[in-house]
Amino acid sequence: MRKVWRGIVRTIFWSFERGSWPYDLMVVAIVLFVLLTPRNLFHDQPQTIALASSDVQLLSEDSENHTRTYRLDAKVLQPEKRAKVPTPELERETHDILSRAVEDLKERTFQVTRIDPLRAPDGSVVYYDVTVHLLTERFASSLP
Repeated sequence: MRKVWRGIVRTIFWSFERGSWPYDLMVVAIVLFVLLTPRNLFHDQPQTIALASSDVQLLSEDSENHTRTYRLDAKVLQPEKRAKVPTPELERETHDILSRAVEDLKERTFQVTRIDPLRAPDGSVVYYDVTVHLLTERFASSLP
């Protein structure tokens, strides 16, 4: 019984020497598990949110400064990614959503320059006014 217990402890703590047959057996078992386990068993699917045309609206456009302001409905963001103040993660999320939802931005390079959360009377964020700067082709090609 002691020998079995020691084998279980060594397996859990992965204390076999590299190149030994138990080590190789564990590696093969892990590789087989990864390759043969059905994907849907873990529900590991990317979560996509369907965007309606009313979720993103163009509020204003400044041709001279190459900026546009869009109103983004907060419900298109996952609840844990909604923020009451602009954060780098919120900036990335809004950039990704706008690049997927706005046809004119799909093939363009742009930068989110400002995010203004609009709150409901209870303090929760209802909309984000997102200002983007459209980069010209000459400027965009010089970016790293």
